[in-house]
Amino acid sequence: MEITITHKTKKRARTIFLLALPAMMEMSLNTMVGLADTIMISRFIGKEALAAVGFSNQIIFTLIFVFSSFNAGATAMVSRSYGEKNRMRMNKIMSENLTINIILGFLVTFFTFFFAENILNVYDITDTVKNFGTIYLKYIASGQIFMFISFASAASLRGAGDTKTPMYITGSANILNIIGNYCLITGFWIFPQMGVAGAAISTAFARFFAAFFYIFRLLKNNGKLKLKLVWMKISRAVLKPLLKLSYAAAVEQFFMQVAFFINGIFISSLSTTSEASFRILLNIESISFMPTIGIAIAATTLVGKHLGENNADESLKNGLTAAFIGTLLGSSIALIYFIFPGFSLSLFTNEAEVIKSSIKTLRLVAFNQIFLAFVVIMTGSLRGAGDTKGAMYITVMRLWLVFIPLSYIFVVKNNFGVAGVWMAETTSFLIFSIIVFKRFINMKWAQIKIFE
Repeated sequence: MEITITHKTKKRARTIFLLALPAMMEMSLNTMVGLADTIMISRFIGKEALAAVGFSNQIIFTLIFVFSSFNAGATAMVSRSYGEKNRMRMNKIMSENLTINIILGFLVTFFTFFFAENILNVYDITDTVKNFGTIYLKYIASGQIFMFISFASAASLRGAGDTKTPMYITGSANILNIIGNYCLITGFWIFPQMGVAGAAISTAFARFFAAFFYIFRLLKNNGKLKLKLVWMKISRAVLKPLLKLSYAAAVEQFFMQVAFFINGIFISSLSTTSEASFRILLNIESISFMPTIGIAIAATTLVGKHLGENNADESLKNGLTAAFIGTLLGSSIALIYFIFPGFSLSLFTNEAEVIKSSIKTLRLVAFNQIFLAFVVIMTGSLRGAGDTKGAMYITVMRLWLVFIPLSYIFVVKNNFGVAGVWMAETTSFLIFSIIVFKRFINMKWAQIKIFE
């Protein structure tokens, strides 16, 4: 479907951008923490510690993203209820989803703490890297439950069209995390020098800070959402549609994170320099990814909201407009990497060997952003429409039919090193950008019933 630049299109783009802007700012601040961690750990401790934290975070986010998948269903349900102006149902969905996340958060915290060393055994890493990773996992475990609370709260707020509150809370927590990292990694002022453990403690405390203020915000009765203890009891009326929408997201996240996990094993077979290069490139890619995530959040909310208003055509137009805006913004940032790869890399590390080995790969990363942005925003639109199964099929097939096989061939068999990862990823996004576009414009998602 062609999007003509009319007054309505401009108004639609403005709405998407204004809703996405706080989310983009939030993602920017999230990325700042990742960048600050990478820079401080790389410069103050070393590339072994950087590789260890990278592998540890891969494990942590595998667990978190799989088990917090209820939030995808919650966002779709809240946004649909928001469009229908059903405030009571919005609040019950938010409260019960929070209860589920708290339970799952305790389970993940327990597992991470007691099985830290065993988990790292799957990687082919040196003893030094493994020791750093075990320390990091043990300390970071205490913050897992708070991350689940934050994710659940933010998902509901975004579904209700409030992207500003997550921005303020996450932004504040991330600034606190950056300051804490510097103090506890280096031993600045009165603080002890704790290295990798300090980075983990600072992050865990920042997550507690964020969770506290999310709960405080939801307990106040001055917004669209209101948390009450009586509504936190899990009911069939909410759990059934939440499971129906979320199980596909959980399956998607499971296969996605396992794919990243396996790809991490491919990377662990390379040198420590290559491992450090991979982590730095991921952080650099996350900068150009920020607009994409923000626009995808806006698309999810608006597609669901307009369906709640029985306006499927407007949902379609918002999804397509969001994909165009996000792709344009992501590509603009990626252009900088393509033209100035050496300078971009020098901001993260002063090790000449790492910079030299990463320059050509960074240009591949830049090219990948065009297709990545389009696919991510289109799948976000499908989730907003309640088509979590469609998003699942697209993601799982992209990863397991194309990305993982090609990554193995390029990285392990043909020895292309880290560059092989982005060769595989670019190919997978190119193919599935066509598939996700066709699924979205056929509009079968307009017939999906979330509530009986």
